[in-house]
Amino acid sequence: MKQNLILLYTIVFLQGMVFYGPVAVLYRQAAGITVFQMTLIEGVSLVLTVGLEIPWGILAEKIGYRSTMVTCCIVFFISKIIFWQAVDFAGFFTERVLLAVVSAGLSGCDTALLYRSCRGEDTHWVFSLYSGLGLAGLLCSSCLYTLVVGENFRLAGLLTVFSYGLAALASLGLREVGEPEEEKEKKAPEKRSPVKAFRAALWNPRLLLLLVAAALMEQTNWAVTVVLNQLQYQRSGLEVSAMGVILAGVSLVGLLGVFSKKLTGRLGILGAGELLFALTGGSCILLAVTAQPVVSILGIAVVSGAGALFTPLQTELQNRQVKTSQRATELSIQSAFLNGAGALVSVAFGRAAEGSVPGAFLLGAACCVLGGLLYGVWCGKMRYKADNVH
Repeated sequence: MKQNLILLYTIVFLQGMVFYGPVAVLYRQAAGITVFQMTLIEGVSLVLTVGLEIPWGILAEKIGYRSTMVTCCIVFFISKIIFWQAVDFAGFFTERVLLAVVSAGLSGCDTALLYRSCRGEDTHWVFSLYSGLGLAGLLCSSCLYTLVVGENFRLAGLLTVFSYGLAALASLGLREVGEPEEEKEKKAPEKRSPVKAFRAALWNPRLLLLLVAAALMEQTNWAVTVVLNQLQYQRSGLEVSAMGVILAGVSLVGLLGVFSKKLTGRLGILGAGELLFALTGGSCILLAVTAQPVVSILGIAVVSGAGALFTPLQTELQNRQVKTSQRATELSIQSAFLNGAGALVSVAFGRAAEGSVPGAFLLGAACCVLGGLLYGVWCGKMRYKADNVH
């Protein structure tokens, strides 16, 4: 349904407008939160997300994807109000708890609704555009941060509240979409069962290889572009006022995600994935050995671009592993595994960053090497070719 696609694109754009993004780490540090505490909160949030993923997936199948999206967008809005007002560990922790609720609810549900709304046609392009628009929102908010906000961190938090409020309003216009008939015909008749969905999602060692590889890529990208970037900029001697412009530029590079399908079509699933792991890992090594400003900005931009190109490919591959009609449940189970693995990696990055920023970047490089190996093994077992992704 075209209306759903437009609204989902609008929602992800507005939720991408995180005005405090350029100074997210400094924002928390100004309230007395250490880097390790930040990653600890993130790790706990991911663990909570894991615990809520499967219940949310089952609930989404019962109440519908539309109701799930609306509920999550409203809770997301509330979480940003709490973040704006947070002044201590408890406040920021509460915000991440609510974010865990939202992440668990949205994961699988938003992409499942996208998949059904486009009737399974040209899904790789739809997922690429969806991911790109989230980065476009971040790009716009980063530019506005530089022009309007400056070093007023709390104003950045308030503007983010407004953006997420508009996203919650937009979600009210979504419509429920049933599974396409052709998809039903491909799947054997079955009784809806969480056990069957669990077996289909994770009772497959080959799929676990893909999920672990994806988790390593996701967390490395998150650590470099959200936490370590600002620490690297400080290490390079860059001013806080310049960080909005830098994030805008890095976000612009992230829009390369819309070309994910073309990259995969040209290099194949194996070639595209391995290239993105190599670019991310190589950039981490470069960032570890130098603090030169231009090199630092370029290295972080490459990581952002590689992550943006990998996300739609990952989403496409995960959706193609769904074996039952319980799409949201299966994707939620996959996401639970991803977040569980990610929680461990997140805390490891935090501990490494407390010791030294270069050490944290080297950890990112190691994650990419391991992730690339696992991804290569998965591709070899699946024997996928470029024409498997449409």
